Amino acid sequence: MDRNDISRQIIALTQGETDTVALMATVVCELHHSHPMADWTGFYRVVAPDLLKIGPYQGGHGCLVIPFSRGVCGAAARTGRVLNVPDVDAFPDHIACSSTTRSELVLPVWNAKGKLLGVLDLDSDTTAAFTPEDETWLVPVLAQVFANAE
Repeated sequence: MDRNDISRQIIALTQGETDTVALMATVVCELHHSHPMADWTGFYRVVAPDLLKIGPYQGGHGCLVIPFSRGVCGAAARTGRVLNVPDVDAFPDHIACSSTTRSELVLPVWNAKGKLLGVLDLDSDTTAAFTPEDETWLVPVLAQVFANAE
């Protein structure tokens, strides 16, 4: 997986688009098919105060609704911090949307106005599947892609 190539591809495909769902669908498709450890890749969108609902994703079924008060995705949305969880069984209040998930990387997604649009969730059936390099690579890509999103 060449992160620079994937970044360029995502940026090129999303150039000029402002529709949040279209952007999410494109990012998910590219990441899911390029990250060797991602078994489930998707967005949870902020749809009400302290509430996430499933957005575009690839992989098996995900949870439909996640409150900010529950799970890894809720914690990332609530705190605004990237969460790289090497063992989901050790995370307090983890929501098991899939019984095969062993690790997660969840990144809050903001537009340039500071509005939280949702979180990007990458799940793997392997423990410690995601690295600090995944975090540092994806944060600026998401910032650029979603800067002008509604």
